[in-house]
Amino acid sequence: MTKQNSMLTGKPIKSIIKFSLPIMASSLLQYNYTLVDNILVGRYVSTDALAAVGGVASINSFIVGAALGLTSGFTIPVAHAYGAKDQDRVNRYSGSSITVSFLLGLLLVVVAHIISTPLLKLIGTPDEILGLSSAYVNILYFAIPFQMLSNNFTAISRAVGESRKPLIYFTASIFVNFALDMLFIKVFRWSVEGAALATLISHVLTGNYILRRNTSVHISKKELKLDLKTAFIQLKLGIPVSLQFTVTSIGSMCLQSAVNSFGTATIAGFTAAGRVENIANIPLSGLSVGTQTFVGQNYGAGKYDRIIKSVKKIFTLNILLSVALSVALLTAGMPIVRLFMTEPNEDVLFAAHKYLIATAECFSLVAVLFVLRNTLQGLGFTYANAVAGAGELIGRISIALVFTPLIGFNAVCYAAPAAWLLADIPLAIIYLKKKKKFKALAMRNMNTTADI
Repeated sequence: MTKQNSMLTGKPIKSIIKFSLPIMASSLLQYNYTLVDNILVGRYVSTDALAAVGGVASINSFIVGAALGLTSGFTIPVAHAYGAKDQDRVNRYSGSSITVSFLLGLLLVVVAHIISTPLLKLIGTPDEILGLSSAYVNILYFAIPFQMLSNNFTAISRAVGESRKPLIYFTASIFVNFALDMLFIKVFRWSVEGAALATLISHVLTGNYILRRNTSVHISKKELKLDLKTAFIQLKLGIPVSLQFTVTSIGSMCLQSAVNSFGTATIAGFTAAGRVENIANIPLSGLSVGTQTFVGQNYGAGKYDRIIKSVKKIFTLNILLSVALSVALLTAGMPIVRLFMTEPNEDVLFAAHKYLIATAECFSLVAVLFVLRNTLQGLGFTYANAVAGAGELIGRISIALVFTPLIGFNAVCYAAPAAWLLADIPLAIIYLKKKKKFKALAMRNMNTTADI
């Protein structure tokens, strides 16, 4: 195992930040799949087309998010095995995660095509954009197996401490996607179908070279054979993470239904502001993924005291970063929103501005969520993801069904903060309980070392 990939020694925060920076850059590039689609569709097709692409976000999260959540859970044992310096287990769990991810991806393609249009109707997608939204997702979902594989390759690399090669992967992907977007949307005038096709092809063309160039993982045909015992262990970890995405997305679909009731202009404004919020999430998310890898490796190595001390520091760092990002949302948010359209509609801009203000006021809540959720996930307590997802579901559904009819669009703007708060509370309780356990284990390790 390569020493440079280890997060078991040295200054923890420095290691996490150094590891997280390529992840942030990768996430920014990956996010551009959606961002480029939205900007080009909004500017070169129509505002209705932008609303159509944005209106499928909650359903996309429900289907694709659930799929990618599985792969995140599958690779947790890889980090534990790497920390324990068990190369055989690293290879076995890595190979199994690839096979299971691809098989599940094929199954999800079929399921996604069956349920996508009925779900669009269920959340009240306006008739004038229903056909566009349906056309977009029905092409996009053919990419699910390839998305799962690319996400899996990336997760394996990160589990063993390699975050730079995925950056190369996403750099290639974004250039392919941008070139195809320009060709299909601006030149061929293929509307939202062109945007979906560009994303699909970019996933297919960019391969698995990340994993093949990672010297810390060695996968042969033997490791790729389906082993039910190994697959079951990984499914136990992956399903709760997937459920968190699924349950959260159900709440988002209910909220999207409430947004849809305000008309196409509000949907477009909500979509554009949501994309800006997603950009602000990237630094927090990147640090949290780095924290998960750090926690996973040190858990495998039995370095419990190092985990406890480091999580406290990264928590403080994330809170301070969230404050800076809140300021950025308030100052730079609306100029970015205007990039999505050539002739901004006042109703669109009003909806976007309201949403950004509400998000900026409560952004520290999502910083807490990222740290606690990824820490517990790194420890292998993925059931906490499902618990947090249930809290987010309650927050979004209560806003959509109870408060929106009473307060109007203002309630919609505070749905995400309400969801973050209701997820933070159970996560904090679970983490504090586990922290006591790991403090005891750390003391036991110290006493054992002293006796020796």
